Amino acid sequence: MGIAPPGIAAPGIAATANFARPRKRARTTRVKSPDSDTHDTTPAPRPPLRALLAYARPHRRVLALVLLLTLGGSAAGLAQPMVIESAMTALMTGGSLRNTLLLLLGLLVVSLGFTWAQSWLSERTAERVVLHVRRGLITRLIRLRTAELDRVEPGGLTTRVTSDSTLVQHAATNGVIQLVDGGVHLLATIVLMGITSLPLLGITSAVLVLAGIAVGVVMPRIRRVTTRSQESVGDIGAALDRALGAARTVKANGGEATETARAVAAAEDAYRAGLVGARYQAAIAVITGMVVQASFLAVIGFGGALVATGTLDLAALIAFLLYLFNLGGPILSLVGGTTSLQQGLGALARIEEVDRMETEDDVDTVPPRPTGPPPRVVLDDVTFAYRDRAPVLEGASFTAPAGKVTAVIGPSGTGKTTVFSLLQRFYDVDGGRILLGDTDISELSRAEVRRRIAYVEQDSPMLAGTIRENLLYAAPGATDEEIADVLRQTLLDTYVDGLPDGLDTNVGARGLALSGGQRQRLAIARALLRRPQVLLLDEVTAHLDGLSETALRQTVERAAEHCTVLLIAHRLSTVTSADRLILLEGGRVRDHGKHEELLDRDELYRDLAATQLAVSH
Repeated sequence: MGIAPPGIAAPGIAATANFARPRKRARTTRVKSPDSDTHDTTPAPRPPLRALLAYARPHRRVLALVLLLTLGGSAAGLAQPMVIESAMTALMTGGSLRNTLLLLLGLLVVSLGFTWAQSWLSERTAERVVLHVRRGLITRLIRLRTAELDRVEPGGLTTRVTSDSTLVQHAATNGVIQLVDGGVHLLATIVLMGITSLPLLGITSAVLVLAGIAVGVVMPRIRRVTTRSQESVGDIGAALDRALGAARTVKANGGEATETARAVAAAEDAYRAGLVGARYQAAIAVITGMVVQASFLAVIGFGGALVATGTLDLAALIAFLLYLFNLGGPILSLVGGTTSLQQGLGALARIEEVDRMETEDDVDTVPPRPTGPPPRVVLDDVTFAYRDRAPVLEGASFTAPAGKVTAVIGPSGTGKTTVFSLLQRFYDVDGGRILLGDTDISELSRAEVRRRIAYVEQDSPMLAGTIRENLLYAAPGATDEEIADVLRQTLLDTYVDGLPDGLDTNVGARGLALSGGQRQRLAIARALLRRPQVLLLDEVTAHLDGLSETALRQTVERAAEHCTVLLIAHRLSTVTSADRLILLEGGRVRDHGKHEELLDRDELYRDLAATQLAVSH
């Protein structure tokens, strides 16, 4: 691994685990996790400006150099009116202009050199800041707890990484530099104007004070408008993610117009927010222009009168006018810096929302391959409810025997998939406990739990890439022989061998280049390749034909020889082959046993067997 540039942490998890919040010592607050009975430590809120400056702090030396270069360029510019005043005096007295012109040329070259250097260093630092912010955001977003992802649109989160981070980048670097340079430049210009003519400075100051009051009224509104605009941009991303993520559903149901209207409405909201911001920007531009023009007219009128009475010489008046024109630069710099700061603070508020979301901070270890016999799985009086919803499980208890196939069945909405989510620690139980062998899974890291328990989801999503990449996703060290073995087990070997590119065939976005059954079997092969101790199969026969289902049943039976299998099934053939059935109803275990036992004694199971479980696909 190469050495990271100064100010940027090397691309490791530890460098970004606290989401790019560069500070020496963070204040923390203890917050009760909404999906856990444990406590998590999250950063306490900080003043917005202090939080923004924290992003610039790791680059303070480079930014200090940029500021010095900027001030040097401003000083060179401020010296020019003084030299021009000297040249005017020389003209009126018949003196030589040679040295004066050489000095002016030298000041111009120095000013240009400083401007180039500060521009390059400033932009380079800005890119480093945005990389730091994005790296931290990406690290945190991918590790967000499932409960957080349930309540936030993915499109809204991605805008934090793209547009919001860019606004913070400009505010934390260029905005700060502009503010300091504009303030120092403005102060120095006013001092030199006072040295040149105090009466003319008095006239100019009156106009500046009025303009400052007007700008102070407008600036806070820019921050509010920026926040609203960025939220609207996030809504656009969310609307497009919704439509493109279910493109076939949208097309099959003729929903193009509906989804277009939804996304366009979000775009129009962003447009309206942008217009409000543009009006404020235009108002500031008018105020700035008015300051220069009004001051110029006042100085011309009053200064002309002073020259006419002999109180002020012409060279001094010209020098003062040059300072006055030069005043536009620092004013624009102050306005630009303040605008950038307000926009950055608005974007920072959205970014800090991510910092307050809970993450899974125990997933980055690489546990060894589990050894030993397959464990039993025990749910002991488990209670669980999704956020702001009624309980899904209420005192559910059952045991899945080690090395056996256990089928979890029941009407829709009884918590079958929730049980699997709890086993994967996507959520933590609200009450009770889940045992893997004799160990409570809450005592294990999520990385350890998920290494020992493999999960095949109902929809079997694939990641964009090749078949090989999807198979090796959770078992990167698997050999070609191991891959070939799981492909044979899932009846994918003939299909893969018949592809022109074999294992290097691209599966397309979300695996849409594969059939539903192929995605299902590939997901099972991926899970088996991990050699887990426990295998969770959620409706894995949903997309399979009769031949493939029979082969899969045989695969599951072979898998049970070296791991404990839990499956959710709606097909009678799958259920009857299970060693134990767990019948859920109303968040509790209604009954358990073998197929024949439940068929004899449980009315609900007989109804399911006669209807839901008897449906052939």
